[in-house]
Amino acid sequence: MKKLALGLSAVACLMASTALAETNLKLVEVITSPARTEVLKGMVAEFEKANPGTKVEIVSLPWGQAFEKLATMVAGGDVPDIVEMPDKWQAMYVGADMLANLEDSIKAWEYGGTLTDKTMAMARQSGGTAYSIPYGFYLRAMFYNKKLLKQAGVETPPATMAEFKQASAKVSQLDGKYGYCLRGGAGGLGAWFMYAAAMNGSGKFFDENGQSTINQPGSVEGIQYLIDLYKDGSAPKDSVNWGFNEIVAGFYSGTCAFLDQDPDALPAVAGRMDAEDFAVMPMPVGPAGKAYPTIGFAGWSIFKSTEHPKESWKLLAHISSPENNKTWARHVGVIPIHAGAENDDYYKTEQFEGWFTELNSANFEPIILPTYLEQYGYFVSTLALETSQQALLGEVSAQELADNWAEFLNEEYANWKAKH
Repeated sequence: MKKLALGLSAVACLMASTALAETNLKLVEVITSPARTEVLKGMVAEFEKANPGTKVEIVSLPWGQAFEKLATMVAGGDVPDIVEMPDKWQAMYVGADMLANLEDSIKAWEYGGTLTDKTMAMARQSGGTAYSIPYGFYLRAMFYNKKLLKQAGVETPPATMAEFKQASAKVSQLDGKYGYCLRGGAGGLGAWFMYAAAMNGSGKFFDENGQSTINQPGSVEGIQYLIDLYKDGSAPKDSVNWGFNEIVAGFYSGTCAFLDQDPDALPAVAGRMDAEDFAVMPMPVGPAGKAYPTIGFAGWSIFKSTEHPKESWKLLAHISSPENNKTWARHVGVIPIHAGAENDDYYKTEQFEGWFTELNSANFEPIILPTYLEQYGYFVSTLALETSQQALLGEVSAQELADNWAEFLNEEYANWKAKH
């Protein structure tokens, strides 16, 4: 009897330990870098320690192939529980009815009331329902290298697009130096829209008739402006293929003097350049005296197919808490999502000056890219990428590029209007 009791006790212990480990969550990150992943691992480790019955597998997809790789995972049935969801993909997955509605969870969350209005507006931008919790906001501004401008004889940072073109050309006359870190590869669409909007004097993507503004004369002029920067040698020739890592490295290595980027580039730059050698200015304004820097976000979503909705929400809430979001925002380089974060001394530095000028001046109107269009993810990751590279290489004209994009966007907008 004693042996039987001991045997039953061992079986019970084995069953208990199995039960504790039976909840396994898969979290996929898509805007990946080693530093970001380490921060995420730290937050997940804290979650696992507080929830001993749950284990989290982190899958890190390289950003350049993340759109296709995630789509392949989902199509093949390897659907994660939680995914890092860029704004430009959200509408597609919402349209396919794949993401969980988070409204009730946010309402019941102890920190739901501290989420800013901007955070909730972005969370609800696909159909008016919160299908994600953004983890911060990206606003484009212009980094500039003070040393290179001085060497090139540029006395003050350029304020207009005309001045920016002249300053870029002057820096490019220096041996082995270039004016502009062009993002011709993955993720470069924002610049095309910003320059088009600045030259067109409008941040609207569609006119009153539902037609895309991208092929209006002013917009085409802005597209040509960017092509000319590349064609005239103000950007490195291999920048036609540059993505985020390449343009940021091009700036902090001193290869080029200007980099238009979001705050997520600041940690990498600040870690390799002395603070007195660079600063961040607002985007140069166009002929109408205005600039239209892009503003966007990424966040965390839960797939409806998860077998563990409660645990998935618990993990999402953990990494989105005020303290963890503050940590994440500093490492990733975004504006935090909870009220009061803007009073942090961390953001009261010269390096954040350009972004806050854009937020507080009437000369700058941040624009939200039309990520609500269901096929926008395909547009930005595939169609626009391929055709913009063709334009930089002289294979298609600025007008042909604009007309191609307008045709696609017009159809997508008509589809969206029909549903809303």
